[in-house]
Amino acid sequence: MKRRNERSITRVVIATGISSVVTQLLIIREFLAQFQGNEFVIALILFNWLILGGIGTLLARWITQRFWVATVDRLGGLSLVLAGLSVVQILAVRGLRDVLFIHGSSVGFYPTLAYTFLTIAPYCLVLGFVLPYSLFAIRTEDPDYPGTRIYIIDNLGDVSGGALFSFVLVFLVTPLKAAFLANLPLMAATYLLFTPSARRRPAVLVATALTFGVLVAGLLLEPSSLAPSEGKLVYYSESRYGRIEVHQDQEQVTLFVNGNPLYGNQNLSMAEEAIHYPLAQLARTRNILLISAEAGMLAELEKYRPESVDYVELDPRVADVQFRFGLIKRIPGLKVIHQDGRAYLSDSNKAYDAIIVSLGEPDTFQINRFFTDRFFALAKRHLTPEGVLSFSMKGFDNYLAEPQRQKLSSLYNTVGDYFDRVLLLPGQKIFFLCSARPFNMDIPRLLDQKKIRTRYIRGYYYGNLTRERIDRLNQLMDPKTPKNTDHFPQLMRLIFQQWFAKFSASPTGFMAVLSVLCLIYLIRISAEEFVLFSTGWTVMGSEILVIFAFQIFFGYIYLQIGLIVTVFLAGLLPGAWFGERMRWRSKTTLAFADGLIIVLMGTLIVVLKQIGDDLPVTFFLGFGFVISLICGFQFPVALWLRGGDAPAATRTFSADLIGAACGTLVTNVVLIPYCGIVWAAAGLIGLKLCSLIVIFASYEES
Repeated sequence: MKRRNERSITRVVIATGISSVVTQLLIIREFLAQFQGNEFVIALILFNWLILGGIGTLLARWITQRFWVATVDRLGGLSLVLAGLSVVQILAVRGLRDVLFIHGSSVGFYPTLAYTFLTIAPYCLVLGFVLPYSLFAIRTEDPDYPGTRIYIIDNLGDVSGGALFSFVLVFLVTPLKAAFLANLPLMAATYLLFTPSARRRPAVLVATALTFGVLVAGLLLEPSSLAPSEGKLVYYSESRYGRIEVHQDQEQVTLFVNGNPLYGNQNLSMAEEAIHYPLAQLARTRNILLISAEAGMLAELEKYRPESVDYVELDPRVADVQFRFGLIKRIPGLKVIHQDGRAYLSDSNKAYDAIIVSLGEPDTFQINRFFTDRFFALAKRHLTPEGVLSFSMKGFDNYLAEPQRQKLSSLYNTVGDYFDRVLLLPGQKIFFLCSARPFNMDIPRLLDQKKIRTRYIRGYYYGNLTRERIDRLNQLMDPKTPKNTDHFPQLMRLIFQQWFAKFSASPTGFMAVLSVLCLIYLIRISAEEFVLFSTGWTVMGSEILVIFAFQIFFGYIYLQIGLIVTVFLAGLLPGAWFGERMRWRSKTTLAFADGLIIVLMGTLIVVLKQIGDDLPVTFFLGFGFVISLICGFQFPVALWLRGGDAPAATRTFSADLIGAACGTLVTNVVLIPYCGIVWAAAGLIGLKLCSLIVIFASYEES
């Protein structure tokens, strides 16, 4: 019976790991879809996930000691609750946003933090409770059962869940179908956890049926949970790169990607400006490159009768939906290329008369990478001697606010290093025209000479774009504003500051409170726990760095987020296994591991500075695996040094989780926006140097 319970609990722990990681990745993608692909949301979710998990772990020890002795039956009940909560959490994320916030409005940092915290709290608290509770349940029958073993078993489930999501579910099923499939093993393992006699009890049968009913209800509610508050949903698809929806309100058709309204079928002015502002400057228009496309742009482009038009769109389904709903049309010479625009330019040798970038405001790292120095250098190399690069930013009516002026100035200064002439044209959008030759600002006259007819530009250009207004905008550019680079994306820093300024808020208060709480916690913990705290901080900080660097250099984190998380989990398993079996376990061992982490982080800095764009995907994945392997190795060593009993297991689990939560948030909110990814990595090295000092200081005391 003793071995049977141990095997049954082991199966439940593995199934819990599978379910929890799939649920975590689904929730991250749900929040990305709810908050327009904003990568900062990823860190807020991970921070709350880890903090709540740490609280759940501490509660497990406190409640088990005082009120609720660990038993197999109680563990089974908790596991069934956990399986059902996964679906409830996803539906809550979808349904509560428009209840708590005005539909379509932007949401500030603190409301976003609170919203992510509250919506995932039930699931994360139960999840954090279940893992140590499983250990306590086994130890009621086997007091010598090692705590590290449950850590390894849980990690095995985590890695399996990450692999299942990254290689299977993300390609084949929608989110609630994925939640259904990922929780079936947990339901089966939980049912088998009960003794044969207990399985026939009405309470067990009803609880199991109820959990299964919740999972099935999620499948039935999936279409209605995505229905818009206005108009109707006429198309929905989960692609590898994002959530695609088409909303129709009477005759207005709008394409949404990750909750962001990209293109509508009734925005003729934007299509005319995007095409005719740059192309009117050209004596010939043979080869044109479009990086993404506004609705109506290809119809306007057809008027120039180009020989070839290369339309680059990363997501094949976005292009297909645009053609299907008539947002863009197929024209002679059109070639659709399903590749990242920046990667395409890196691989191509073709020269273009015009490169037109039709992307939104660079408020995410995925879009910002098309507004940095390296992209402008790429564009310059692929233009003919008199070619034109065109892109746009949000416009203004009468007054240019200082945050927007700084963003425009940063772009102006960056692109000015690569193009002799840079002209800004004001309007609903501010268009940048960049070339080696002077520009003619009388665009209606140029179009008349080419015998190209327009509706918006012909009727409104002279009234909206006066020479005085154009000159005034260009003169407002500040030459002292720092340039926007891959390693230090100034636009993201400015947008981050603007996010707080828009809501009259600041991250300073929150970070001050977090610092005080951290200081109180650090005073109360041992040297070994501080090592795990700093390692958890460094590993999760590194994971955030890899996510953001991956977004900068490759541009499709929505697809790869599962793989990155899986790789960071995968290293923990062999690391913990090796640390558990290592005979020579001491503080010197912990110090040696800290030294390896410092070397790894230093290597990351050098490689990012020297190679950057040329790094393969495998480098980032390999880095994540190795650094998590060292973290996994340190855990059993620190646990052994602390005695290995139940209180030590709880405290070491908590130190790792709390450190990871702090590392996630500080790296995201402070280090990357204000220091860039290189100096953020340097900050993590500094923390590990502090860890080394603590180890040697405690070694001398002992």
